Amino acid sequence: MSDTHIKSQQIYERAKKVIPGGVSSANRLTDPNLVFTRAQGAYIYDADGKQYIDYHAAFGPPILGHSHPEVNQRVVEAINRSDLVGIGANELEIQLAEKIVQHVPSAEKVMFCNSGSEATFAALRLARAATGRSKIIKFQGCYHGGHDAVLMNVISPPEKVGHKDLLSAGMTPEVVDNTIVLPFNDTEAVAQTMREQGDQIAAIILEPIPHNIGCVMPTQEFLQGLRDLTQKHGTVLIFDEVITGFRHGLGGYQKISGVTPDLTAMGKAIANGFPMAALAGREDLMHHTRPGGDVFFAGTFNGHPVGVAAALATIEILERPESYQCLFGMGERMRRGLQQITGRLEVESTVAGFGSVFLIYFMVGPINTYSDLLRNDVSKFITYRKRLIERGIYELPVNLKRNHISLSHTAADIDRTLETAEEVLKTLS
Repeated sequence: MSDTHIKSQQIYERAKKVIPGGVSSANRLTDPNLVFTRAQGAYIYDADGKQYIDYHAAFGPPILGHSHPEVNQRVVEAINRSDLVGIGANELEIQLAEKIVQHVPSAEKVMFCNSGSEATFAALRLARAATGRSKIIKFQGCYHGGHDAVLMNVISPPEKVGHKDLLSAGMTPEVVDNTIVLPFNDTEAVAQTMREQGDQIAAIILEPIPHNIGCVMPTQEFLQGLRDLTQKHGTVLIFDEVITGFRHGLGGYQKISGVTPDLTAMGKAIANGFPMAALAGREDLMHHTRPGGDVFFAGTFNGHPVGVAAALATIEILERPESYQCLFGMGERMRRGLQQITGRLEVESTVAGFGSVFLIYFMVGPINTYSDLLRNDVSKFITYRKRLIERGIYELPVNLKRNHISLSHTAADIDRTLETAEEVLKTLS
């Protein structure tokens, strides 16, 4: 770590004495391992006082920007009125459920939880209960949380593609064995699997855009093919819209694509950084999770007033007509600018993204599935981001990770980023 990050290093050394590895989530330890002590709008500040334009955005939640005053005010109002009671329902919770049902095509009923992992775990349990089947299909490159059925095959080394690539020790073999991993955007591979095992497959789960490997866009044929195949075989189709939901529109990517799943997991941008997630879907499926139903769904902090108030405030801001126009406009400004720069400098690259998400892959496309991304120049990808960080632009220095623009970013921020990107790209051999 640089001599300019002395306080960050001191804090990290203190953390290592009481926290395994010094961080509370495995993916928070990066090089450079900075400690951030303040976040406001589009900017984050490290312990040594340096400001960065933040495009990591905590993996995506602060869609409005950090510490948004309207959201914070609603949270303060909520906790001044009540904290956690933990019995019955409250009015804010009902209002939020009504908003989700209003906007998300698949949402006929909604249950709240606190993280995307909880939502996808509940979705898979519900699908297995409703179908009486055990197997599921997930796709290489998609991440759905830390539970045993799906914690595998995200950013895999070449030799692991086509095989089980488990991300943790201690996973239950019987659960792992019931997960089938297939290539994204490969309709025929799914069709073949369904012909052979369709009567055993409870669910197909996917990120409609696999943002955990940057931004690989789905083909319309693929999404519609999944819908047709699952309906034919009585399998539950689950969209994990923890990232795409609310960031790409109030109705999620399902509304954009016109393909409606049976169940939807949501989180991250729903509450602009406060803990909040939801599972929504068809009424007949969600009915299983009711009190007295055959699928247990419970949690002390489910529907906590803080997260609910933050989500209501966030959604109301996103309902303003100018919000997504601004987000998508800045995303396009960034991607177009990067394309012009990489073209002018003749950098072997592909600028990817959708809406407010962007990144540069250091490879030439097309990019349709994870295997295509094995051509990405990992060293150049990470070096580029580290040099941006040195110049006050924070993009997570980890291979294939996406960047996010918020409503707090300005045209001046985008232009400064593009100027810095060109400066850095000129230094890469």
